[in-house]
Amino acid sequence: MRLLANCLGCLILWAGSALPQQAMTFDDLYGFDQVGDLQLSPDGKTLAFTLTHNDLQAHARSTYIYLLPADSGEARRLTDREADEYDPCWSPDGSLLAFSSGGENGRQIWMADSGDYRPLTGISTGAGGMMWFPDSRRFLFTSPVYPDCDNDACNRVRDSLAEENPLEARVYDRLLFRHYGSWADGKVEHLFSGSITDEVTIDLTPGPHDVPPVAGGGRPAYAISPDGLEICYAKNTEPVAAMSYNNDLYIIPAVGGNVQPIADKPGNDCRPFYSPDGLYLAYLEMVRPGYESEQQDIILYDRRQQLRKNLTEDFDRSVGSPMFSSDGSYIYFTAVDMGMVGIYRVVLNNGAVEEVLTDAVYGDLAVAPDGKALYFTRSTSIEPGDIYRYDLTKNELRRLTFYARKLTDRVALRPSEEFWFYSFDSLPIQGFLTLPPDFDPQKKYPLVLLIHGGPQWCWLNDFNYYGWNIHLLAAQGYAVAQINPRGSRGYGRKFCDAVSGDWGGKDYHDLMIGIDYLAGRFAYVDTTRMAALGRSYGGYMVNWICGHTDRFKCLVSVDGSFENLSDYYSTEELWFPEWEFQGTPWTNRELYLERSPEKFVANFKTPTLVVHGQKDYRVDVSQGLMMFTALQRMGVPSKLLYFPDEGHSVGKLRNLRYAYEVQLAWLAQWLK
Repeated sequence: MRLLANCLGCLILWAGSALPQQAMTFDDLYGFDQVGDLQLSPDGKTLAFTLTHNDLQAHARSTYIYLLPADSGEARRLTDREADEYDPCWSPDGSLLAFSSGGENGRQIWMADSGDYRPLTGISTGAGGMMWFPDSRRFLFTSPVYPDCDNDACNRVRDSLAEENPLEARVYDRLLFRHYGSWADGKVEHLFSGSITDEVTIDLTPGPHDVPPVAGGGRPAYAISPDGLEICYAKNTEPVAAMSYNNDLYIIPAVGGNVQPIADKPGNDCRPFYSPDGLYLAYLEMVRPGYESEQQDIILYDRRQQLRKNLTEDFDRSVGSPMFSSDGSYIYFTAVDMGMVGIYRVVLNNGAVEEVLTDAVYGDLAVAPDGKALYFTRSTSIEPGDIYRYDLTKNELRRLTFYARKLTDRVALRPSEEFWFYSFDSLPIQGFLTLPPDFDPQKKYPLVLLIHGGPQWCWLNDFNYYGWNIHLLAAQGYAVAQINPRGSRGYGRKFCDAVSGDWGGKDYHDLMIGIDYLAGRFAYVDTTRMAALGRSYGGYMVNWICGHTDRFKCLVSVDGSFENLSDYYSTEELWFPEWEFQGTPWTNRELYLERSPEKFVANFKTPTLVVHGQKDYRVDVSQGLMMFTALQRMGVPSKLLYFPDEGHSVGKLRNLRYAYEVQLAWLAQWLK
């Protein structure tokens, strides 16, 4: 791969900041506005983005759309509505900006035009996922509807009857009957077309299948050809959605009609997008069916010759957020690589993959119409995401927004330090270490190990909010370690695959050897005061650690599985455990049992805080309850933090604050 630019060669232009004075608090962490969903206007002159504000007194969030000159300048709010706004979408002629928002009729598509704004849709079941046709007059959207209803009046009556029925019981006769944080209500998502000139809508995907699919369809999961005549979309037609991660791609005339498969191999196909000249349809492909963490490659489909080519076959990373350059000569994309999310591009005429920016965690990528600049959000371990412009001709990086300054000008932050060590089989493993803001190398510091979920995910060297913010933990006087054991993303397919069928095996040893490395390498690490915290698969690993070592003073298990057999029967996405445990509980029962933390309850000794939400349908709340029961029955000091209104993560501000308070108090009790 040829390097175009990196952090050492970039000229970063921004104003100086005041000297930070204090350690971070929860109010600091959530007290500044956060940017997201960056969209560049077709003329390249204006950026639309969302800005989320946390009202820490009212424990409420609000998200609105702002506009920003693409060169530099002050951002202004798009509307003065009080309802949340999100998903900004420019019309191809640049004259209109559509967005999703709530209101009296629920979530609908709205349109802003020269300072005025109005709803574009009024469908009773709500609308989202806006995408314009090339004529800037028609658009696509999605809505959850009853599959046996062929008009909105039917849906409205059905919803009214459901609301008026005092009986809350439901009857299910198939999987999936619940997913992530909600129960099935008899509706499926359909793709519709609409127009700005009338209220007529057309259901383009009638039938029993979700479009976009429930999982794995990518975002967006559909695309419109440049001539406006064809639509390509992802759909899962397997009879049991809970057992299939196999989405296929289909094309349909823009007015509706005959549906044709375009990519229907056994692996997952998703995220279609057309070249500007319409000659090609590109999409992302996962080769192995049933494996949701398979690497994604860019497939280029020649629409005239009906030939396919894998453009990233030799690029040993998973592709994300692909998009064509305006002249169609490149496809830009992002990829996780060794704790960073870099920007890359593949050259269509020779298939060469080139690095563009790989020094930080980049997201919300947009390409300028003239091909001379990129726009994105950029984050490092000490900089939350703000909007930047990168001049491809000058290798110049310019910061355009400064919302994170409210945090970084106020608090003391130490950059995370990268470290590498060799595991038991000489495999190199990467980690990051974040030290307290007032760090003194002559002192001893308790060590807090954070364990990521997935298991096929990774810790990124950014300012993240995944489970715990490293700086808020470090501000309590802890050295915070993040280790990416085998199974983690960003180190190649073989490394990522290594955890499947081996939960609590080599990945557990990677973590423990990483702790040994830090203890031996840095004299300030106090090995007599260590804690391990994990969420989701990280929670499983904490439960596993509880039965395999007593080297930690305390543990925190969040949303973690405890007993693999019952976890299989209570989760919703069955393709996941069937891949990870190489079969079902009745075909490979021994592996499920062998890798269950429950098997080692007799070894439990370490004080453990268990955190779980009632609405967690990925790892059912019963897993947390069983873990807590086992700890109590073994006489191990333990607490259960239960949230009746949270799912597979804590999201509400009031609950987030309390979760931090309880966890920090638990750490202080055992480490200080």
